[in-house]
Amino acid sequence: MGQLSNRNIAILSESGFEEVELTEPLKRLKEEGATVHVISSKSGKIKAWNHDHWSIEVAVDKTIAEANANEYNGLVLPGGVINPDQLRVNDEAIAFVRAFFEAGKPVAAICHGPQTLINADVVRGRKLTSVKNIAQDLINAGADWSDEEVVVDQGLVTSRTPEDLPAFNDKIVEEFAEGVHEGQHA
Repeated sequence: MGQLSNRNIAILSESGFEEVELTEPLKRLKEEGATVHVISSKSGKIKAWNHDHWSIEVAVDKTIAEANANEYNGLVLPGGVINPDQLRVNDEAIAFVRAFFEAGKPVAAICHGPQTLINADVVRGRKLTSVKNIAQDLINAGADWSDEEVVVDQGLVTSRTPEDLPAFNDKIVEEFAEGVHEGQHA
């Protein structure tokens, strides 16, 4: 029995996610006993990006239309350049993300993943980190951006790059185990 044996976790992604930013958290969450669903706009499979080329495919468990944020205890947003760029202009995806914040549930985003949080309008006044490429975008959206391996702000967990995955994964397990955070809000 892991720390997350009674937790359901959603990983929201489109094709073009950075491979290890989905596969490593997925593996760790499952090792901790969580039930994890990969959610995307379309059924079937989504394709990973690995540094500079397309790589593996990952099965989609539910579409965004089929998924209900109320059924999940936490949300992971992997990065990659293509994936968040698609999610942030998808109204269903934005509503799904906002629902976690409105319910005070923990959300974790790595690398370019926080781009989706900008469009969900949930970063103003929050401390977070990301890949440096989007730091100014987050600051312009009202975030308190910091260049750290992992930042936790009331259930919002963020990291910069795949090199930060060990710290990121440790913190997502901790925050998902803690559950609802009163300071997590939309």
